[in-house]
Amino acid sequence: MSGLMGKVAYKPVGMLLGIGAGLLAGVIFKQVWKVAAGDDDAPDATDEERGWGEVLAAAALQGAIFAVVKAAVDRGGAAGVRSLTGKWPH
Repeated sequence: MSGLMGKVAYKPVGMLLGIGAGLLAGVIFKQVWKVAAGDDDAPDATDEERGWGEVLAAAALQGAIFAVVKAAVDRGGAAGVRSLTGKWPH
């Protein structure tokens, strides 16, 4: 694949992987929050009954999990494309 063609061909794959990564990160976050906080529901930013510390801790944990899962899925997708095509997607 040429540079532009490779980028265009990988776009739909990358989008699907991104959606999957978001869903997977959400599931992982819910499980980690249950263990870490002993609570089935993570606080929302507008949850009046939850304090600032709990809301910000939940947001930080959720962001970190999302970033790690997305990076792992993106990297795995790129490696998969390389194994199929012989070229790393850019």
